[in-house]
Amino acid sequence: MPKIASISTYNPPHKLEQSNIEQLTKELFTNNISQLERLLKVFENGEIKQRNFCVPLEWHKEQHSFEERNNLYINLAVEYGVNVIEACLSNTLFLEQPLSPKDIDVIIFVSSTGISTPSIDARIMNKLEFSDRMKRIPIWGLGCAGGAAGISRAFDYCLAHPEAKVLVVCVELCSLTFQPNDFSKSNLVGASLFADGVSCLLVCGDHATIKNKMPMPYIINTASKWMPDSEGVMGWDLKNDGLHVIFSRDIPSIISKWLGPFITDFLEEQNLSKEQIDYLVAHPGGKKVLAAYEETLDMNEQHTTISREVLQHHGNMSSPTVHYVLEQFMLRESKSGSFGLLLALGPGFSGEAILLEWRD
Repeated sequence: MPKIASISTYNPPHKLEQSNIEQLTKELFTNNISQLERLLKVFENGEIKQRNFCVPLEWHKEQHSFEERNNLYINLAVEYGVNVIEACLSNTLFLEQPLSPKDIDVIIFVSSTGISTPSIDARIMNKLEFSDRMKRIPIWGLGCAGGAAGISRAFDYCLAHPEAKVLVVCVELCSLTFQPNDFSKSNLVGASLFADGVSCLLVCGDHATIKNKMPMPYIINTASKWMPDSEGVMGWDLKNDGLHVIFSRDIPSIISKWLGPFITDFLEEQNLSKEQIDYLVAHPGGKKVLAAYEETLDMNEQHTTISREVLQHHGNMSSPTVHYVLEQFMLRESKSGSFGLLLALGPGFSGEAILLEWRD
């Protein structure tokens, strides 16, 4: 089975306290949203302490065109992507020997917070010494589910090409999408929740010659689930001034009813039950989302501890967030034979599930 042989994350430079972000949002939205003081409680109720942004907080006090935002997205996505790839390939916490970009066969680039053609992966390839025969698979529009979907597509490729070494790179700069003139509740919730983050995973096929220092998660199988006629649950509304967040208040209740049967069926197909899952590697979409995971999967806060810690210290970074959670599990000493369930949900409305087993 393909394995995740290395992982790294990168935090954009501006670490901001939740209270400071709340104060700026209050300044921008005062006199434009009724009962603003009551609605601003979402900043405290979400239990997020701090987040990382690619721009300083003062940047949001000025008007910025979609063109300016997107050009900044392209430049920073390339810079951050290069940094996180180099860190992943040289991460000797996991790898016996560092790898060169020339050793990589495929790059899967995942993002939903900016637009670029050629895609960001092509621009990154001009900065690092990748082979000019490397295959590129850019994935756009899966939002929070993108990090899990990227691993799933790497798994598919490595099954077909067992000698392959695949990079899954996620870059999301959610702060650049914030709309100071959008006074909807969805935008207010988004302002309280979303942040910037970057991640890179190395996924290797069975015949790839990669040696690791500890038990690593092997990908046993993956599953996807789509909900018909659910375009309004989450996503972007594209307008002249940029990307406006769509974020339904019904997401936790949808998860409670919809996710459980999907996961039960998936695990039964692998001859497993939820009780046999040692690690829940859940994308922390928000406090209520994690509570909905626990309810529908018959689990408790102990199973979501690491996801909650990532949410508290980083917020919801969209696609890379589940990789931040996975990284923390991989840094812990895990017994060979332990099972993990990686979950993320995104626009569509859709879900991605990945069954992992730690092996020597």
